[in-house]
Amino acid sequence: MRVVYGLYLDPDSAQRAFDALRSGGAAGFDSRRIAVVSSEPFDGYEFFKQDHKTTLPWMAVLGGLVGGIAGFSFAAYTQAVYPIPTGGMAIVPFYADGIITYELTMLGAILTTLVMVLFTARLPNWRRRLYDPEVSDGKILVGLIDPPDTSRADVEQRLLKAGASQLKEFSS
Repeated sequence: MRVVYGLYLDPDSAQRAFDALRSGGAAGFDSRRIAVVSSEPFDGYEFFKQDHKTTLPWMAVLGGLVGGIAGFSFAAYTQAVYPIPTGGMAIVPFYADGIITYELTMLGAILTTLVMVLFTARLPNWRRRLYDPEVSDGKILVGLIDPPDTSRADVEQRLLKAGASQLKEFSS
């Protein structure tokens, strides 16, 4: 992965750089290839919103549903196959089945959420990640991932025109 990026002092200039790179769509600048790294969230800016779509709540619901079905099935199956003569009555009352179902529902939701958080955060990640030490000092990194070789000068010009304090390149 090769990234050409600029460092910006304020979010307004970072937004201008984001818009300048996104408007270069005909030159091969896909908006999914624009990287933005900052040390703090900027809620009022469009560059901050580009990665905010998540399926995490729906996956937690699905995990809870699977856990609940598994818990109820486990309790019902155990009662059906346990070899105690009960005269047609259940070994365990319905309320105990509800407790097992509830607990496994919550366990399924929690474990699914944990796995999805690790998956969406891309942890563990053994590759080098895009980062510049100046981001810790409050600068905002805006760049283009794998820019076409023919338009590298155009990318650099757009980043400088938007107000980049400096241009750098990252290779992994």
